[in-house]
Amino acid sequence: MTAMDPVRIKDYILSLSSERDSFLSQLRAEAERDRVPIIREETEEFLKTLIKLKAPSLVLEIGTAIAYSTIVMARSCDAGIVTMENYQKRIERARDNIMHSGLSDRIRLMEGDAGELLRKLPEEAGYGSGFDLIFLDAAKGQYINWLPDIKRLMNRGSLLIADNVLQDMTVMESRFTVERRERTTHKRMRDFLYAIKHDPELSSSVIPIGDGVSLSVKI
Repeated sequence: MTAMDPVRIKDYILSLSSERDSFLSQLRAEAERDRVPIIREETEEFLKTLIKLKAPSLVLEIGTAIAYSTIVMARSCDAGIVTMENYQKRIERARDNIMHSGLSDRIRLMEGDAGELLRKLPEEAGYGSGFDLIFLDAAKGQYINWLPDIKRLMNRGSLLIADNVLQDMTVMESRFTVERRERTTHKRMRDFLYAIKHDPELSSSVIPIGDGVSLSVKI
């Protein structure tokens, strides 16, 4: 049997996708030009399918960047979306993109440190209940630190989707094979994956799509 080429598989799967609208195509091109990290194309397709399946009423996104994934999610459901970003230079671009998307009435962008903002939710956002879906795509070394508040904000049956959990497929390697400056993030991501797989309140899977996605349901 011929060994499977992951790049060819990815390219084939993406070739099956319907054409992306011009606004999102422009945003993706700008992000690639300016080296702004946004979700990979195959992860975007997966995320859209999960959102349509879940049909959430209220979504939380941790890590807005330029609001690419925010807009993708908003266009995939009728939910209100709360998104948070701490990098000032990206906040202005995100606000502009949200405005031009025509979705400002359903998207609330919160500025500041995610850890501090999470502790104030859901009341700070003007909602009395938790979130039906949470998309986590921010500082990878903080996933494990944010997990307690994320779980608190999840309703029973809520979905947690975390991106980039395999860290370019290095997370399964020994910490000593990782560059010294990356070792703390490497350890914390491994701790996060262990935590969600062994938490009795969560049912979780890790899926090798894009740069790795974890999927957790609060039970």
